[in-house]
Amino acid sequence: TESKYHRHGENLKTRSTELGSAATGSSLTTVLPASATVKKSTVLSSESRKELTKQAKVTKEERRARIDGRHRYLISRLADGMDLSEQQVEETIISDDKFQLIEQFFAPSGLKKLLFFYQDVLQEKLNASSRSDGSTNRLPQKKLFITMGSTEDFTGTCAFFLRTSDEVITVSNVSQEVHFGMFDCTNGNILQGLEFFLSHIMIPALKSQKNWGAVKEGLKNSQIQEFLYSVDKFVGTLSSSRQNIEDKIQLTKVDIDIYVRNLQNPSDYITAG
Repeated sequence: TESKYHRHGENLKTRSTELGSAATGSSLTTVLPASATVKKSTVLSSESRKELTKQAKVTKEERRARIDGRHRYLISRLADGMDLSEQQVEETIISDDKFQLIEQFFAPSGLKKLLFFYQDVLQEKLNASSRSDGSTNRLPQKKLFITMGSTEDFTGTCAFFLRTSDEVITVSNVSQEVHFGMFDCTNGNILQGLEFFLSHIMIPALKSQKNWGAVKEGLKNSQIQEFLYSVDKFVGTLSSSRQNIEDKIQLTKVDIDIYVRNLQNPSDYITAG
């Protein structure tokens, strides 16, 4: 192969001639400038983004059309608990890639819990001063999102919905079958959040409970009393664990070099000791 390069002004032209037999003939290959390839790639990327945005909008509207009284019940509880508007919560839910978990929660014999985290997450934002490098700033921003609870770090507020039966959740039974609760673990202090939730919400609610189902004696029943004692003891253990962690001894880092750099003989070691 013989290649010749000619520079005319700012344009680089490449001519390639493939030498071969008369049977194979010849071929001419033109190499495009790198700038043309980048421009084409940018156009394709822009078109892809537009297509993805269009698809996301269609998906959101399809989900919005499926919202009924069951979803409204969840949305109203979340809005009250997180101090958000119902419209904000609705937009968040229909935009979430885990939206299907809500449907699985409503289904017969479905998920027993549905979790939402409301906390700071890093959001990528395009740097206004950037050009072709596409550099981004990752800034913390408060966000409500659906979670399984096992993949994201928990550093804010958790809102949860629980169900104890296997019945399908309907518009008419959602308020009886689905239970809502929250606990605050701001700055990742999970022990303190759980301790507060149990001691200030769950235990008072249990001790004021009058209907214990098949247990007719209620709070006078020995098993009920033993259960409440166990919960109280567990909260006490949480409190002790939290205090032990908060009051733990922090050993100061010491620069050992200043003590050993001048040691020359055994007597120096004895003095240092």
